[in-house]
Order: sequence, then C-alpha cells, then structure tokens
Amino acid sequence: MFTPDYQLFYDAFKACPLGIAVENLEGQPLFINPALCAMLGFSEDEILKKHCVEFSPPDDAEKDWALFEQLRTGAIDHYQLEKRYFRRDGSLLWGRLSISLLNHRPSPLVVAMVEDITEKKRAEDERKLAEDTLRESDARFRLAAQAGKMYAYEWDLISDRIVRSGDISGVLGSASQASLTREQLLARVHPDDQGLFRASVSERTPQNPDVQISYRLLRPDGSVEWLEKTAHAFFDERGRMTRMIGMVADITERKRAENAIRDSEMRYRRIVETTNEGVWLLDSKLQNLYVNGRMAEMLGYQPEEMTGKSVFDFYFPWDIERKKKILRRRQEGLREQIEDRLRRRDGSELWVRMAATPVFKENGEFDGALAMVSDITERKRAEETLRESEEKFRSLFRDAGVGMVIASLEGRFLAANKTFCDSLGYTEQELLQKTVESVTLSEDWPAFSKKLQDALREGHGFQWYNKRCLHKSGRVVFTESSTSLIRASDGTPKYFMAQILDVTSRKEAEDALSAMTRKLIEAQEQERARIGRELHDDINQRLAMLSVELEQMQLAPSDVHARVQELRKRVTEISNDVQAISHDLHSSKLEYLGLVAGIRGWCREFSERERMEVDFRGNVSSALPPEAGVCLFRVLQEALHNAGKHSGVKRMEVQLLEDSSEIHLIVRDFGRGFEIDAAMQGNGLGLTSMRERVRLVNGTIAIESKPMGGTTVHARVPFKANTNSARATG
Repeated sequence: MFTPDYQLFYDAFKACPLGIAVENLEGQPLFINPALCAMLGFSEDEILKKHCVEFSPPDDAEKDWALFEQLRTGAIDHYQLEKRYFRRDGSLLWGRLSISLLNHRPSPLVVAMVEDITEKKRAEDERKLAEDTLRESDARFRLAAQAGKMYAYEWDLISDRIVRSGDISGVLGSASQASLTREQLLARVHPDDQGLFRASVSERTPQNPDVQISYRLLRPDGSVEWLEKTAHAFFDERGRMTRMIGMVADITERKRAENAIRDSEMRYRRIVETTNEGVWLLDSKLQNLYVNGRMAEMLGYQPEEMTGKSVFDFYFPWDIERKKKILRRRQEGLREQIEDRLRRRDGSELWVRMAATPVFKENGEFDGALAMVSDITERKRAEETLRESEEKFRSLFRDAGVGMVIASLEGRFLAANKTFCDSLGYTEQELLQKTVESVTLSEDWPAFSKKLQDALREGHGFQWYNKRCLHKSGRVVFTESSTSLIRASDGTPKYFMAQILDVTSRKEAEDALSAMTRKLIEAQEQERARIGRELHDDINQRLAMLSVELEQMQLAPSDVHARVQELRKRVTEISNDVQAISHDLHSSKLEYLGLVAGIRGWCREFSERERMEVDFRGNVSSALPPEAGVCLFRVLQEALHNAGKHSGVKRMEVQLLEDSSEIHLIVRDFGRGFEIDAAMQGNGLGLTSMRERVRLVNGTIAIESKPMGGTTVHARVPFKANTNSARATG
C-alpha cells in the first residue's frame, strides 16, 4: 500500500503521455507505464521479459548500449539520442530516448523516457528527399546545358519556316525535324499550353521584343517534355515582326523536381496544419516566423496576427527573464522538453508542454528554434486542485486534536498524526515500523481483527469502544475509535483510516468513581446488615423476653391482670414493627427463599404497612447471583417508597420477568409523575442510587415519567441461566 505522497507520483507515472521504463544496470526493464506499451504494441508482461536492446535494429541498439555502458561505469549520468524501435507488428518507429541514472539505494536504477517522433522524422525525410531532388535536378540542368540539352532556332515569318540547330536531336530525339512550319510545331504543343505559346508571339512589340516561357511538348510516344523558350523578335521599319531568334532548353527534370518539392511541401504543410499539436517557429531574433492554426487557436489569435511578433509578447511580464534563460539554452544547441506558462490573448494562463529544438544554418550559426506544443492547462489545474486538497487534508490530518492514523489493509501503519503518536509515546517514524496488532493489547486483538476483516469483506466502517492499546512504556491506554475503509476510484479497497480518542483519563475516573460507589454501597449494605442483625437478634429478643415475663405476671393479683394483657399486646406490636424495619434493611427472605419469594413477601409487608395495594406478578425460573438479587431488591424498595410518598395513588404494579438471559423488574404507578431532569438535579440520591446499583451489575435502567402521566421504572440485569436452583422462584 502506498503513502498519499507516493500514490501521487505513482499515478503521474501511469498517466504520463511519454513512454517510461525503469531498468536495472543490466538493461532489464523493471517497471513500464501504459504509454510505452501502447507505443510499442506489447503488453506489460511481454516488455518485462525482454532486454532493452531487443526492441531496436542492431545499429541503433549498438549505439545505445555503448552509451549505456558509460552510464554503468559512472562516466556519464544521462544521455539523449534518436533511435528506431520495433513495434509488435514488425514496423519501425522513431523515438527520442532520454536516459538518466537514478542513484537509488541499495541498487541504482535507470529511468528511460521515450517520445514518439516518427511523424516528425517522416516529414524531415520527405523534405530532405525533395531538397535532394531539387539539387539533383539543378545539377542535371547544368549538365544538360553543357552536354547540348538545348538548341537554337530561327523563325522566318515571311516564309513561315522554323529552322532549328543540329543539337535538336539531343533535345527532342533523332526523329525530330530540323525545319518545319509554325503550325506543325504548334500541333505538338500540349493543348493546355497552346494559348500561352500563341501569346508569346502575338504580344511581342518593338517595345517588348523579348519572350521567355515554359511549355509542354508531346512526344510521338505520348510522353510529355517540358521546354523553356527564350527568344527575341525583330521588326521592320513599319513595326511588323519579320523574324524571331531564340534558344530552347529541355527542363523536364527540373520541372519534375519542382513538382516533387511542391508535393512534399503540400504534404508537410497539411501535416503541420492538421496536427493536434501547436507548431511554433522562431527566427534568430526570437520573432515569430511561423505558427500553425492549432498554436494560434490555443493562444486565442489568428496565425497571421502572431507572425512577426516577439515571442515575449506571449508571456507574462514576470516570466520574461526566466524565458530568456530558457531560450539561451536553445542558442547553445540544447534541445529539451519543458512545461511552460504562456499568456492568452484574454490574459488567462495557458500551460503547455514544449518539445523545443534549436535550428542552425549550414555554417553553424543560430537560425531560430522550433517547438511542438501541447495544451496541458486542464491537467495543471487538476494537479493544483489536487495539491490544494491534499494540503488541506494533510493539515487537517497532522493538526487534528484527535488521533488519526492510516493503515494498510494488512494492518501496517502508513501515517499517524502527532496526537496519536503522543498518546502512545512513539514518533511517527517508529509507528511506521509497527503494525496495529503490535500496539493492541493481546486480549483485545482477536475481536478487533475480526472487525477489520468484516469491514474489508462487507465494505463499511465501524466504531469500537474501550479498545486497549499499549503505550511505549508498557502501560495500557484506553481508546475509542471510528474506522473507515477508503477505496480507489474504481472501488478497490486501498487502506483503513481511523479517528482515535484517548479516553484513559475518563476511564480511570469512571473506574475510580465506580470503585468508590461500590465501596459506598458495600459499606451501606454492611451497615444495614449490622443494624438488621442488632434489631432482630438483640432488641427483638429482649422484647420477646419482656413479653414472656409479662405473661408470667398473670400469676399476680387480679387487679394488674388487665394491664399485663395490654402491655403484652403493645410489646408484640413493637416486635413486629422492629422486624419489618429489619426486613427493609436486610431481607432474610431474599437470602433464604430466593428473589421471587423475597420480593413477593416484601411487597406484601409494604402493602400491609403502608395500606397500599401492590399487584405483584413474577415469572423467574433461574437463579441469580446474590449481588444481582440485592440490586433488584433495592431498586424495588426505592421505587415503591418513592411512589408511596409522591404518586398520590394507593395502587402500584410490580412485575419480575425472565427473558433472553435478562431479568426484568418493572415498577409502575399511575399517579402524579414528575420531571426527570429536575429530579436528577435535586438533592435526593434515590434515582442516582438506582442507576448506580444497576450499572455495577452491568445492567440498564430506564425511568419514564411526566406530570400527571404516572411513572415507570424498568431495570434489566443480565445473567447466565441456571434452572437447577429452587431458590429462584422460592
């Protein structure tokens, strides 16, 4: 899995329009991008199985490998050359190869970048062929003149006879006539040129006696021969033409060369004008010599509007000095690819990629520069937007007040912010060498690992409470986390991202509060048990003895008999009251008869004592731990006492039910009700005590009440079912 920064460079490598290959020092490809595969027509696996020299003809491969050897020995660290490559279909393409040595540890690597210049090479070859043809034609023309590829003629208008020199056979062939009439000659002139041929005579005057024309002559075999006639007309004293003398040269080869050059230029111009790239040609003074339609369109001009202007007219003022330095490299003969910023006609930015090449005269003098230009403005904007987005995310990630981490799908840390590092006592670099499992308490890892696997399989995030992590010092850190699964644009899972809150202090405070509350309740229970035992075993016993003694007084004189009976009755009532108080403080029925019987008995005693109707229904078959039974008993006592004091009704309902490994205690009245928030903020401890008791046995309690709407207390206590104990039901 890549880091966010590395992912950006990897995506750029894949999206680059130039072919890129990363090779080892043996010339074996290790990584290649899609552009190179498309350029050569091979798949990625096919290229990786070949050596770099296998893609070029022997001569080109030998030249490349000689430079590569210098790179391997350290004599150079980069080079450029133009060479041919084999495509998969056997055809050849021309590429501009740029090689750079990357001093990567532990093993150096070589980065090769290839630009397809096949079309450019083809255009250069066609232009060169046309130039060679023209030079050859000129040479042939000179040789023709020297070898007699021309003849002289004289035309006598009075006799209408044309007499040609003996060189005519070398020009027009051995069958040509040395003497003929003008009409006979005109019959052999190409029909399209006969008008021009006639005008060359009819338009002559004493003031304009000279003529020079080129025309086509039809040979007997049907082929065409180009001739050039240069002549002078003579006139009599009345201004009538009498004769014409001239020379005729065979210019067929020259015409063919000119036509070839014109055709080549037309093909080249068509390529330049229709290409999707801008073409920009500067002269030696850095003035615009030529731009094609695409280049002008990118800048918002017509081509003729740009011609003759300085190249600096299309740059922002603050970029001109930088551009001057770049153009000096062109004057020094350096060709390169650069990304540059231009100014459009409307003042907006145009980002381009330029493949710039210097142009020199035959004597080596700088004659300008040629650039092939591609519009990359949208890509630049996307890159800038992505950079700003990444910067915002990076700032949010690094400076967040909660811990944030990025982890691979295998559970290795990829990034961690300062808050998380501080909570565990590590630096980010130390955490990047660790896994999530290594900083998780071993008891918590199996369940947390399963959550990660479920999230990866089902494609969603999750939250986790009270996960214990290990501080660098070894102490336990309690955390709460929210984990999200991050996906690529194609939906493939990439990595996990989590927000982690250190709740150790809160957990310690809760534990301390729970411990203190538990101790308080335990002390309260111990005190109640002590008072209960004292009332039951001491006071009640003494009162019972008093009752016995008073009973014995019945043997006394009859005048005290009525009084003794009265005292006995009162003592018995006191004993019953003390026993009821004892039950409130520590229910012996709950201890010896079980939860259901204990609560049923206490409800009956409460009903008789408070003169209220308590409708009790119980359905519990399992035995509860003592602490759970005591908890529910105390909640019942508190709820009934509160209802007796505040509800204003004389009837209440109590339900004790067993359902799905939980015991439910429900106490309900239909009286005045109260505002729960106001009651919780009061001085009483009743509601708080009920909630704390239930929390200590891992249960929950819900209290619903509203004015004149009655009150319902619903406590749930979990337990492990055990139906073998008769004490559950009593």
